Amino acid sequence: MKRLTYLALRGFSALQHFLHERLTPAGWIASTCALAAAAVGVDTTRSMSYQLFGFLAALLALAFAAAPLWRVRVTARRELPRYATAGEAFEYRVALENLDATPIRGATLAERLRDPRPRFEEWRDAREPGEERRNWFDRTQGYWRWKWLIERRTPERPREQVLPEIHPGKRESVKLVLKPRRRGRIELEGLALARTDPLGLVRGLNKVALEGRLIALPKRYRLPAIALPGRRRFQQGGVTQAVSVGDSTEFIGLREYRPGDPLHRIDWKSTARRGAPIVREYQDEFFERHALILDTSTGRGEDACFEEAVALAASFVYAIDTRECLLDLLFVGGEVRTYTAGRGQMRVEHMLEVLAGVAPSRPGEFAALARAVLAQRAALSSCILVLLGWDEARRGLYEALVRSGLEVRALVVSDEKIHSPQAIVLHPGEIEAGLAGLK
Repeated sequence: MKRLTYLALRGFSALQHFLHERLTPAGWIASTCALAAAAVGVDTTRSMSYQLFGFLAALLALAFAAAPLWRVRVTARRELPRYATAGEAFEYRVALENLDATPIRGATLAERLRDPRPRFEEWRDAREPGEERRNWFDRTQGYWRWKWLIERRTPERPREQVLPEIHPGKRESVKLVLKPRRRGRIELEGLALARTDPLGLVRGLNKVALEGRLIALPKRYRLPAIALPGRRRFQQGGVTQAVSVGDSTEFIGLREYRPGDPLHRIDWKSTARRGAPIVREYQDEFFERHALILDTSTGRGEDACFEEAVALAASFVYAIDTRECLLDLLFVGGEVRTYTAGRGQMRVEHMLEVLAGVAPSRPGEFAALARAVLAQRAALSSCILVLLGWDEARRGLYEALVRSGLEVRALVVSDEKIHSPQAIVLHPGEIEAGLAGLK
């Protein structure tokens, strides 16, 4: 039964997309009137509306048959940025060259997105935020879940751009606008050039294959000027090895052997040339290292609280100056994942890319994240906790970090009323106002 429902949703979605691409507003009116006339004129002995249905159906059939005659042929090149920001529109340009022997007039241009329809397993297993509050029929049929899965993968419906007149063999540059609904990857399949038939009902569509992709980074909030206090700590292995496992250190040069130097540091090639023991010398590194902990453990899916927590983490990644320190980002994504920015490590935009793809984890996985953070506390100067709740496990992590001598900032994103002197509680829709209390 589930698979039949999925196939029905998939077929209905394909039909809806086809009609949106082909029908003009006048075509939609004619189609609606034809359906209404057909419904009213079922009994042909009592109503003459079936004649209206026949007339409108014939017009639509003629328009669909003639639409291919109004297609245009072009080549296209797109200048697409690498990044966008969720919730913010961005502009880019498309260059078109007319391959027809006649000028292109009255045509429109729009983006074609890659098929966003989910696979059966993804649709079956996904949970729309707030789905538990829907009635039994909606939960069983899964239409709203289907719609949510499609919308989260696509930007707002691309607006069509009216093309200027393009003469044969000439090129024109056109500006297009897209607005991502949410963070994540946006995949473009090509362009759609449309021109309306003489009846004004159906558009002839020419699809130009032109793949493209970009990443919509999480939205970010303006943070108040904050200082992350904390003393510099010894980082075994120096800057380049600060995120590696092992005891390698930062090489600074060669010198003569001194009693007590470990034998494994002897440079045998230099020793052979000099005829005396020469050792490699290393330098210990001390610098600040901050941890940003993102709590992804929730049973509510990608609801407003989760998205705001990701946006808050992205705001800290963007705001913290990593030129003279390291910033570790830790979260659970199947397993505990750690990414480090600053001083020869990842760039900030790469860490924002990571946050663009963060997904919720199971509620019980917070314990693994807490253990990973506590295992690294000896190397940290301070810690920022972005949490989705304030229970015993999360409070225990906060108190353990404080007892270790770290400077800790705890921010809880929740739609519930939480009172705690240890944490700043932020509510969805009021994040920026709540951040005013951050110091």
